[in-house]
Formats: sequence, C-alpha cells, structure tokens
Amino acid sequence: MLRSLLQKLYGLYAAAMFVVVVLLIFCPLLIIVPTLPLRRTLGRLAVRVWAAASFLPFRIRGHAHIPDGTCIAICNHASYLDGILLTAALPSRFTFLVQHKAGEWPYVGLVIRRMGVRLVNRESARVAAQAARDLLDRVRDGESFAIFPEGTFRRAPELLPFQAGAFVIAARAGVPVLPCVVRGSRQVFGEGRKMLRWHPIDIEFLTPLPSTADNSREAAHALRDAARDIILRHTGDADGLDRDTSASSAGA
Repeated sequence: MLRSLLQKLYGLYAAAMFVVVVLLIFCPLLIIVPTLPLRRTLGRLAVRVWAAASFLPFRIRGHAHIPDGTCIAICNHASYLDGILLTAALPSRFTFLVQHKAGEWPYVGLVIRRMGVRLVNRESARVAAQAARDLLDRVRDGESFAIFPEGTFRRAPELLPFQAGAFVIAARAGVPVLPCVVRGSRQVFGEGRKMLRWHPIDIEFLTPLPSTADNSREAAHALRDAARDIILRHTGDADGLDRDTSASSAGA
C-alpha cells in the first residue's frame, strides 16, 4: 500500500514537472526563437532538464557510433516518451518523422512544427508515395532523419514488425542506417499507463549498417531485417514478428 502511494505521488510530481519545465518554460521559447538549430538545441535541453527534475536516471551510450555524415536513425518504439527522449539523445541535425495528425494538436502541434519535424500522412497512398520521394530527395541533399519503423507500440514488451519505408530510402540513397535502442521507457510511460512511474532510461546507439545505392526491394528488405535483428538482440524484448506470424497461420 505504501509503495502504491509513493508511486502515485511520484507520478503526480513527474507530470507536474513536465508541465512546468517542458510546456510552460521551454515550449514558449521554442515557439518564439527564430532559428531551427537553436530551437532544436532548446528542445534537447528541455527533455534533459525535465528528466533531471523528475529524478529519472537518463543514460545515453554509443555516441561515437553516430556518423558524421548523413544517415537514418532507426529506433524501437516502447512508450509515449520515445520521441522526446530520442530528441534529447540525438544531435540537433536529425529531423524526426511524425504522423501528420500530431501537427493538428493544440499548442503541442505548433511546438513540434517549430522543431522542424516532418509530418507524414500514411492514410493516403498517393500522399505517402509523394512524401517518400520528398524524403529521398532530402536525404540525398544531406539531411539526416530519425524514424520509429514499428509505427506504434504495444503494452507487451515485444518488438513489432518494421515497416520498410525508411530502409527503401536508405538503400536508394546509399546512406547508413544507425540502429538505436531505448530501454526503460515502457516502464515509465508505456501503453496502459495512466501515470508516470520511476524507472531508469537508457538509450544506446549501435554500430551503423552501411548501404550502397541500390533501388531493389531485396536490398531494402535485407537492410530492414539486419537492423531489426540487431535492435531485437539489444532490447531484451520478445519478437513480435513471431506472434504476428503465428496469428496469421492460425487464421489461415
């Protein structure tokens, strides 16, 4: 009973810190600051200050693995916090891909647009195809991206199948894929959680996977499978691909 009470008190405290530090102090600055590099730097600082104020251990490892040049960072998705946590961990030159509806949220939508995120509409095949072409052009021009290829997350600790889009772009542009792993965020604020909970958070950057300019589907799928295998080994989660395959077989 005491433990449950302490968890609730911590959840209220951490939520209050998020509102004060991120929403009331840093977000207004992100809206008014004129340059994108400075806004992204402030965004990274906001998350780190909130984690410190909430007494959340937040460790980042493997920075030496981040390529100096263009690359696409790929990360597992385990909680509602993963986007802001990866923002705090990656250099500010990385652009995040976000579902287009997030840009319509009051206040928060304005903030993420000011952070220079790329809003992607996957509901329309035509719009998604045009977005993929635009992303490919931007990568070829030297812009680096951060993407969660699962597209969503579940309550169970498992790695879901990866969508191929990011790997098609990496293969065609001939840029490396940077595997990233976030651990602990599911326990802090994963699916089904109504309140924040205390738990150490760890982000690790792994050895990049090289690619050569190759337009074939086989090259993209090989890159996707290799990245997923590496991330799966380092998350400690179950393989959600096995469950999806079993369910499909049972349905057949």
